[in-house]
Amino acid sequence: MSVKKPQTLTTTLNVLRHHLPTPSPPPHLPPPPTPPPETSLTPLPTLPISTTLTELTNFLNNHLTPSFTSTQLLHFFKSKLHHHPKFTHLDFHIFNYAASIDSFRHDHNTYEWIIRALTITHRFHYLKLALDFMVANPCPCADGIFACPRIEPIFRFAINGYCSVGRLDDAVKMFDCMSRLIDGKASVALYNVVIHGFVKFREFEKGLRFYERMVKDRVRPDVVTFNVLISGYCRNYRFDLALGVFKEMKEKGCVPNVVSFNTLIKGFFRERKIEEGVGMAYEMVELGCEFSVVTCEILVDGLCREGRLLEACDLLIDFSRKGVMPRGFEYYDFIDRLCGEGEMDRAREVVNELWGNGSAPSSITCTTLIEGLRSLRRVEEAIELLDRMLRDDIVPDSVTYNCVLQDMCGSGKTVLANKLRLLASRKGLHADSVTYNILVSGYTREGRRKEGETLVQEMLDKDFIPGIATYNRLMAGLAKKTAHQ
Repeated sequence: MSVKKPQTLTTTLNVLRHHLPTPSPPPHLPPPPTPPPETSLTPLPTLPISTTLTELTNFLNNHLTPSFTSTQLLHFFKSKLHHHPKFTHLDFHIFNYAASIDSFRHDHNTYEWIIRALTITHRFHYLKLALDFMVANPCPCADGIFACPRIEPIFRFAINGYCSVGRLDDAVKMFDCMSRLIDGKASVALYNVVIHGFVKFREFEKGLRFYERMVKDRVRPDVVTFNVLISGYCRNYRFDLALGVFKEMKEKGCVPNVVSFNTLIKGFFRERKIEEGVGMAYEMVELGCEFSVVTCEILVDGLCREGRLLEACDLLIDFSRKGVMPRGFEYYDFIDRLCGEGEMDRAREVVNELWGNGSAPSSITCTTLIEGLRSLRRVEEAIELLDRMLRDDIVPDSVTYNCVLQDMCGSGKTVLANKLRLLASRKGLHADSVTYNILVSGYTREGRRKEGETLVQEMLDKDFIPGIATYNRLMAGLAKKTAHQ
């Protein structure tokens, strides 16, 4: 199949007239009909046809004078046309114009560039024309007995584009077309793209038939193939068949990866087979398959949905001690649930265990636990946690920070609270006026005039004292309390 090519630059420019802006019609005439969106390019605003065509002619003559090579055309596409605000959308027509020149021949580099550009911008009508043209006019490196080695990667990009928007019939047609061009069989990755497209758009039966075709073509499935099939069965509530695929996978010597296990664990929890889901996680440990953040989220969320929070605690602690917890697992929601259920001791145990084994909590996780401890008047533990946060460069929010300092000052520990202020300042959390007022009030109650006056002077330097009346009140309070003592 061949694509009809313009014969000259003039012919090409005439074709481009249909894709350049037209002057506004007189008020008494109806506007021209809008061309179909997929077969037209985006019009340029407010420029007369003659001006635009003249500019385009000059643009091509300046940067693409015959006889140019495919390398020069590719450079023109990448560095000139691609960034041009007026003409970038005319790339396919200029591609055709280049092909009309007798001395020119497209190679796999120009084919790959135009097909990628058309795929990314979802211009599928032109994409089909470009692919058909490539089939009818092979790359020069295919002139010998071997096919061009870039055929499959080029088609794979286009097929993936078709699958991503659900144009699965077009994807299969292009797959069939490519299969006739390449040497040998299509790669397993290309089969996977098509199978995944069918699964994604809920045409799983067609995906299974394509898998059967893959087996018939003697292309060995890989872990991605099996993962897509497992996911497809789980999506269609055929979990027993998903387990059958998992068994087949191991029988064929294909080692499951974390995606395989995550999909099945989620399926077990959906079927409310909690023990089996947890058992699958332990099978991961035995096989040496690393946990992902998603694995932990599936397990914790599944157990919490069943009201088995304490089992989730035990599971996380056990996995932490086995050294399989992934970096980046955020357990804020779980700690929040434990605090909400009054399981403060278990929440502290989980945080301390995971923290000690390298899974440091986020600032919000720590502040949630601090607020829970404060609500139970366990101030000492809240202070200890805040101190540990700051020493590990986990900076709390200013509200939680000031609340803990208030608790410390209220229990006669203003000196220690001020030390925490200095530590927090070194970690990037600078005291505000609320912090200083809390500390000055604490020193006032404890009769520590010298320390309090030092802080008042700092407040003055930082413009935290609005006027002389406030300054006098703070200093008088410190002097009065000291004199009274």
